[in-house]
Amino acid sequence: MSAPTILIVTGEASGDLHGANLAKSLRRLEPNVKLFGVGGQHLREAGVELLQGLKRLDAVGVPGPVNIAKGISNIFTIKRFLKAQALNGVVFIDHPSINLRLAKIAASLGHRVIYYIAPQIWAWGRHRIHLIKRVVRRMIVILPFEEAIYRDAGVPCDFVGHPLLDTLSAHYDRQEVRKQLGLPEAGLIIGALPGSRPSEVEPLLPEMIQAVKKIREFDPEVQCVVGQAPSITSECLEGLIDREGLPVTIIANQTNEVMAAADLLFVASGTATLQAALVGTPMIITYRLSWLTYHIAKRIASVKYLGLVNLVAGRGIVPELLQEEATAQRLYEEAVNLLKDRDRYDHMQKTFQSLREQMGTPGASDRAARVVLTECQA
Repeated sequence: MSAPTILIVTGEASGDLHGANLAKSLRRLEPNVKLFGVGGQHLREAGVELLQGLKRLDAVGVPGPVNIAKGISNIFTIKRFLKAQALNGVVFIDHPSINLRLAKIAASLGHRVIYYIAPQIWAWGRHRIHLIKRVVRRMIVILPFEEAIYRDAGVPCDFVGHPLLDTLSAHYDRQEVRKQLGLPEAGLIIGALPGSRPSEVEPLLPEMIQAVKKIREFDPEVQCVVGQAPSITSECLEGLIDREGLPVTIIANQTNEVMAAADLLFVASGTATLQAALVGTPMIITYRLSWLTYHIAKRIASVKYLGLVNLVAGRGIVPELLQEEATAQRLYEEAVNLLKDRDRYDHMQKTFQSLREQMGTPGASDRAARVVLTECQA
């Protein structure tokens, strides 16, 4: 049988990274595989041929007219490609708000649809299971409890472990990581992970920096390190930081190392909260949505927590400061309380270690690639 031709469709920055790792695994297992993609820098660097003429697919919140127009244009561009190109499979990665629409189109055109990093129907959007059952041939999940949810709903499903484990060291020595990053080996360091979208970074980063300024009133030596996501420009960060008047170190594209170097993290809610837990660094989660988006989300959410680490744990092990509580004062208060309460700090780290053990073993991308190739060759 000839090597398959596969389209990989991602959305936001984390999906682009996971898609790139999947592409590398596909090529290791089947060197002649032909890969097309919808994504960004990571997919391109993995040797995937990106579809031309697409704007960014990711958006959070209620879209404005410009984003709606871009979204419609993207859908038509991808639909034209799906009509014109013979494919053995289409892999959608996360980002269900757009990808499930595209999956419906792909299935209607006769393509095999595989979904990697499943929509979190256990948190919100339970009604989506009906569409998933109709259009998805196989679901590939990365959280241990998701397999039973999808199988019970009649969707063929495989748990492959979390791909974040492929990027992590088995153990991080904090002083050694600091040395590698050029940071002080002693003293308190607060890490700020304000998100991967400007709409996250702009409201959150100033509050994070102001919180560190408040901590500095009691510990003048405290350092602030900002982890820069690939999708955020240096100009964006520097403009926000300069206004606050606090010396800050920006470290790009080394999120794991920033997390490992810090004593405590301020983290925008999202995949980064689980990533920080797998690294093992205590944190405080924060997030701020538009008023309308927040109240819509509150109505449709079926879970108690927003932070992924708390959702996976099934309890509130990490403080969540959301909306009107996403302020410098509240971040400062929670940070001081956690740093002073050594028993609580140590308990959080032990809980993180237990979570890591539940998340499977490294090799998720290879296992996912094997599932994809099996489906494409069926």
